Amino acid sequence: MTYPDTFYARTAATTNKRAPLQGRIEVDTCIIGGGLAGLTCAYELARAGRSVAVLEAEAVGWGASGRNGGFVSPGYARSHSSIASAIGETKANELHGLSIEGMRIVSDNIRDLAIAGADPRPGRISVVRYDSGHSLARARDQLALDHGYTVDFWPTEQVREVLRSPKYHQALFDPHSFHIHPLNYVRALADAIEALGGRIIEGSRVVSAELSGPEKRLVTASGELRARQVVIACGGYTDNLVPKLRSSQLPIATYVLTTEAAPELIAKAIGTRAAISDDRRAGDYYRIVEDGQRLLWGGRITTRTSEPRDLAALLRRTMISTYPELEALKVEIAWSGLMSYARHLMPQIGQLSPNVWHCLGFGGHGLNTTAIGGRVIAEAILGTSDRHRLFAPFGLVWNGGVFGTVAVQATYWRYQMMDWLRER
Repeated sequence: MTYPDTFYARTAATTNKRAPLQGRIEVDTCIIGGGLAGLTCAYELARAGRSVAVLEAEAVGWGASGRNGGFVSPGYARSHSSIASAIGETKANELHGLSIEGMRIVSDNIRDLAIAGADPRPGRISVVRYDSGHSLARARDQLALDHGYTVDFWPTEQVREVLRSPKYHQALFDPHSFHIHPLNYVRALADAIEALGGRIIEGSRVVSAELSGPEKRLVTASGELRARQVVIACGGYTDNLVPKLRSSQLPIATYVLTTEAAPELIAKAIGTRAAISDDRRAGDYYRIVEDGQRLLWGGRITTRTSEPRDLAALLRRTMISTYPELEALKVEIAWSGLMSYARHLMPQIGQLSPNVWHCLGFGGHGLNTTAIGGRVIAEAILGTSDRHRLFAPFGLVWNGGVFGTVAVQATYWRYQMMDWLRER
């Protein structure tokens, strides 16, 4: 149950460890996967008075949920225009509304549970690396019209006053989005579930499952759990326990670093505490952490699930090409993690079979979509809504096997080339 060596693990507010499953227990609902989706679902059910247990193979937040960029903002990995072309503008707007609700779930939980360690900081800047002022202004107006969601348009001059890089042009500033310490948030959510009587069981990989009968049976190395409802929420670390789920997922690696403490040098390049991301496919995302001391920088994706030896150097080159004045800034730690993608780039949220649910495939946009995914599955179990059906058009499509992995990597390289050409 050792956590990967990340900035978040080094700065975590708590170090709670929970025992593996021993013997046999029974609950109303068992959730497989102790990441943000599974824990949000468990928290919603526990608040409604249901008995619930979370089975986690490693430790809560061990995967992408506890080592991501920390951005909490609306939307999905797939663009709104692409979603609308697939299911129509009305349904696409409903889905976007859910993504906004997901962001607010995180905000409400931080407030209601007094999660000081989450350290929420307001604001996100979405910047473009080419002249695109008209399209950004249209996007701003459409958000206000469709959702009453207000963001600010920044012209190039305003952007470069704050982000001192000649690579940047216009931007949208979202004052409602925010960024957090995700591992502290995940651990606090697990504590809240236990305070409500729920069980969080770590170090307990499910090795076999009988899911067809009215009572589901889940077996680990040292115990057995029986439940009437099962939710599978394993993300990029989904294994072959349920082959249909594994064959619908593409585990994609992404990379993050944090720098040495150098507040004065960082401030010369980046004059904001808001989170920043660019519009490229798998583009850069970064933010200043530890009260201005360090820079957290993420980016790049690959279908290669092992960590490259030169991980820190890969990321640092991108950082320096954006901000040459940071040439002297050293990397302190770099890490990778697996995100869960579907071919259609949308979350896979729904019912697998009677009383068996799935909630995964968040495509690198998980802090808001895991929250709403967990909530709508909890609502379905409680019988209070069928909002999970909004995700039904984006189901469990085959990932293409080895050919799917090759296709994804080739597509990413093509997007990189398109980005390079567009910027020039």
